[in-house]
Amino acid sequence: AAMVKAGVYLTARLTPAFHDAAVWQSMALAFGVLTMLLGGWKALRQFDLKLVLAYGTISQLGFLVALLGAGTRAAALAGVSMLVAHSLFKAALFLVVGIIDHATGTRDLRELSGLRTAMPGTFWTALLALVSMAGLPPAVGFAAKELAFGAFTGGGAVDTAVLVGLVAGSTLTVAYSLRFLWGAFAVKENVPGTPVHAPGPLFLAPAVILAVLGLLGGPFSGLLDPLLAAYADTVPLTPGAETTHLLLWHGFEFPLLLSALCLALGYVLFLLRHRVVRLGVRTAFVDPDRIYRRMLATLENVALQLTGGTQRGSLPVYLGTILVTVVVVSGWPILTGRLWELPAPPVRVWDTPVQVIPTVIIILTCLFVLFVRRRLFAVVLVGMTGYGCAVLFFLQGAPDLALTQFLVETVSLVVFVLVLRRLPARFSTPALRGRRMWNLVIGAATGALVASMTYFALAGRQDESVSPGFVGAAHEVGGENIIAVLLVDVRAWDTMGEISVLGAAAAGVASLMFVRRRAQPRGGPHGLRPVSHTAPHAPPGGGEAIDLGGLRAAPRETHIRPAATRTWLTGAEALPTERRSVIFEVVSRFLFPVIMVISVYLLLTGHSAIGGGFAGGIVAGLALIVRYLAGGRFELYATAWVQPGALIGAGLALSTGMALAGPLFGDDILSGGSLDVHVPFMGHLHLTTGLVFDTGVYLLVIGLILDILRSLGARIDEQIERDAAHTAEAARRGAESPAEEVTS
Repeated sequence: AAMVKAGVYLTARLTPAFHDAAVWQSMALAFGVLTMLLGGWKALRQFDLKLVLAYGTISQLGFLVALLGAGTRAAALAGVSMLVAHSLFKAALFLVVGIIDHATGTRDLRELSGLRTAMPGTFWTALLALVSMAGLPPAVGFAAKELAFGAFTGGGAVDTAVLVGLVAGSTLTVAYSLRFLWGAFAVKENVPGTPVHAPGPLFLAPAVILAVLGLLGGPFSGLLDPLLAAYADTVPLTPGAETTHLLLWHGFEFPLLLSALCLALGYVLFLLRHRVVRLGVRTAFVDPDRIYRRMLATLENVALQLTGGTQRGSLPVYLGTILVTVVVVSGWPILTGRLWELPAPPVRVWDTPVQVIPTVIIILTCLFVLFVRRRLFAVVLVGMTGYGCAVLFFLQGAPDLALTQFLVETVSLVVFVLVLRRLPARFSTPALRGRRMWNLVIGAATGALVASMTYFALAGRQDESVSPGFVGAAHEVGGENIIAVLLVDVRAWDTMGEISVLGAAAAGVASLMFVRRRAQPRGGPHGLRPVSHTAPHAPPGGGEAIDLGGLRAAPRETHIRPAATRTWLTGAEALPTERRSVIFEVVSRFLFPVIMVISVYLLLTGHSAIGGGFAGGIVAGLALIVRYLAGGRFELYATAWVQPGALIGAGLALSTGMALAGPLFGDDILSGGSLDVHVPFMGHLHLTTGLVFDTGVYLLVIGLILDILRSLGARIDEQIERDAAHTAEAARRGAESPAEEVTS
């Protein structure tokens, strides 16, 4: 009963905002009344008691949508009153159907007979609920229906048409209510008495409570009125109309006459129920289920043809289509509106001539990308454009943005390089001159459009900029870095959404690479340590080497090297000699703790200086990248043995927990606070709730980069080593085959 009202609830929530919108009112009234009539008519033709109530629920939902979407206070009060009444009587009736089904083994009203005497408690419970559903006094359904009729009395032609539809729908409600009562409990001719397993009192109690509440809701409706009026008052009162109230008795007025008419017509319709069923069969020329299935099949065929004609698997074509569409759709108003003729401030070419240097570099690298044939060269050129943008940020006075741009570009380059190992060194098809020019034209048009839209948007500003207020907002939460304050305080909701997207991206990367969950080998006394490729002999100690994806790893009791030998990176012993660099290993060993300390420093100083959780997390990720590049995948496993999912989950949980901590202390979600403490030997510390939130971002970013390294780095390493081992084995077998043939 609650789930099916989700759309009704949404209508009720939006009506205060759209009460004066003609399209809102017309659609709510038209579809609501039509649904009420069709659902009620369909309920009269059902033989399953549950289907009678189900189609009756559809009819009542249409009734509620018409009332709550009408846009008047009187209709809103009637709608929320009927919402409460419907929840009570319909939930009770569905429970009654379950009791009957449990007691008799069937819900078919053609097979039920004599249950009134066999199950008297169930009968009276159903009768009380049906009294409210049919709109009989003194139930709360009667009071709500009186309000509904009164909300459309005395209006224009539209209100009169709606009122006629509501009366017709209420007539059908009375008819299928009587049909339900007769079908479930009456003694029918030519139908033997139904054997019954009588329900216990506890089984019947929930339905009894709901039915009694619906009955008492009428006499005590005056007590419910202030509670329900709290919502009704959010919809403006119609000019000239009187304020209505939920009462059991409004006097001898026109709505009371309409209620009596509904009861009389509904009873007549119930007496003609057999003719109604036959008439329904004759008029059912169209089967809605069949129409729905055919529409769905047609939609699938159209989608298949459309997808086959447009989705060719070419990313350049997809991107070009999107950009051309953006340029045409967005550029047309600029050209037809001749926005450049409007008064606007002059264009400022630069703030300082130094900005010309990175700008020229960006333009040249973009042009060079069109002509290069090597994938790695193209990636480096694209990365240079990002570094050029970072320089422009720095020259413009945004060191936070510059730092983040530098870090993101560096990580992006590493990820590209990791992926390129499994791709050909050169592009598969040569870049033709026509394609180069076409790409150049699309890129130039898109850039000109974005620059023009930015300029016209700023030139058309009517109010003062909001940026001066950011300084005060930063001071309120105890911060000095405006960028960090914006991310973790002012627009913390947006940041939570972004880190959730990062978590989803990490899961996507891992799933695309088919990473298997298994214990990763670690260095140390309790794990596996890689055997050096430089060792010409078998592992000492008598232990057998263990194969791990093409590499040989010794058991933990095996000593890899003599104790006097100094190993800078344990995992690097698994690398071939030609891939090792002692200088790189030593530098990475010394730089790793330094970089990690810098990342923590950026995390802690994000609120008062340059940094933040995002920048600190990327710096820590870069430390892991350096360790991986120097020592390989076994070094990565030994350095970062924590699963990436654990870091990502911990980061999301920490940020979300900080967000939910506000309501626990009587404040809003994501509310900020600060604490100043003095720590001996450290001095004054300024702590904020944003630091906790930033720590969650910090952990999540580290987990994301670690997930990328394991998926695109270590996982591809395993594939390369496995392919090399298979190739070597095939070559060995090929070399042995001729020798065996000669011997034989």
